[in-house]
Amino acid sequence: MSVRPDAAAILAETKSRRRRARIYQIVGLFLVLGIAAAVFFWRSKSSKAKGVRYLTAVARVGDLKETVTATGTLKGLDSVDVGAQISGKITKIYVDFNDHVTVGQVLAEMDTAQLQSRVEQSKAQVNAADAALVLAKATQAQTKAQYVRSLDLSQKGLISSKDLDSAKADADRASASITSATAQATLARASLKDAQTQLSYAVIRSPIDGIVLSRLVEPGQTVAASMSAPVLFTLARDLTQLRLYVDVDEADVGKVKEGQSATFLVDAWNGHGFSSKVVSVHNLPTTGQTVVTYQAVLSVDNSERLLRPGMTATATITTDERKGVLLVPNAALRFSPPASAKGSSGGGIPFLGGGMGAPRTGGGGAARAKGAKRVITAADSQGLVYILEDGRPKRTIVEIAGTDGEQTEIKSGLNAGAQVITEIDLRKAE
Repeated sequence: MSVRPDAAAILAETKSRRRRARIYQIVGLFLVLGIAAAVFFWRSKSSKAKGVRYLTAVARVGDLKETVTATGTLKGLDSVDVGAQISGKITKIYVDFNDHVTVGQVLAEMDTAQLQSRVEQSKAQVNAADAALVLAKATQAQTKAQYVRSLDLSQKGLISSKDLDSAKADADRASASITSATAQATLARASLKDAQTQLSYAVIRSPIDGIVLSRLVEPGQTVAASMSAPVLFTLARDLTQLRLYVDVDEADVGKVKEGQSATFLVDAWNGHGFSSKVVSVHNLPTTGQTVVTYQAVLSVDNSERLLRPGMTATATITTDERKGVLLVPNAALRFSPPASAKGSSGGGIPFLGGGMGAPRTGGGGAARAKGAKRVITAADSQGLVYILEDGRPKRTIVEIAGTDGEQTEIKSGLNAGAQVITEIDLRKAE
């Protein structure tokens, strides 16, 4: 009998089964370890994603300055256009750009030949009128004496009444001649005065103390003063004092008042601030395509002579200033935490969009249940900030006041030193 081959085969099959079992055990072990590692990695990543970190700012006590910004143009305190009142040819010019002038100083002269001739003619007419008046007076004296003699003779019956009437008529005509001659003399003197005035207009003089901004005429040029006086020079009063005319938006004009201080910048002196003060706010509106503005006038001290008329300036007017008030950054009023930080369901990385909009106010329970948020209006003094407590945002309703564009005053609802959240630290949250 021979059973050895069967035993050998059975033994070989048994060993093969054991090897396969071991392989299955090893593969299963690796699968379990892989699954465990995947779960650990996923939970770790999910935990990191849920651990949102925030950037905060400290609510501090400080000073708040509310301002209004407007743009405008610098102008001289008084700008005068000097023109010619008569027509004629310019013969001489005595000043040029940037020359300083005084009241009565001669700026230019015009050709006076025709004007001088008119003056001489008027003088001759005056002399003729005076001579006619003297002649009329002499005639009056003669006729008056003749009438007196005729009246005496008539009373004695030596002349007829007709001769007496004729003597009386002669005396009356002589008196009327004096009145006419006197009027002619007055008219001649008026004509002489007018001619002399026209002659004086040929000399162009400065009406103010100031500086020549522009000269619009050259020697030899003929100017015609028909409907309006042609402008020859533009003068400005002392440029150590200027005016800044700015256009204030209708939304801000209610805050701007006389006496408020301001600063302004010009492109010619980049970074150099100039001080000024509000002199007046005009009531007449200027309507543009989309906005309505009101003109405000600011006084400017230009003692250093750095500024020139016509420069464009951007002014910042201080409308209100409060000291020792509680302040938070405006970003804290715009911040809204992600949905996961508010306790909403769902895992994974929190939703980061849509929460950095305009300032919001706190609503009631119904509003929170619906996820509604109320945008602050001009008539609403409530604001909503989030305080960081134990690594999580805490919703806090505060009463707000004015803002300077970067900081907002908190009147109540928050204590100094509180850590208010301004934004999510995205570098930590990724």
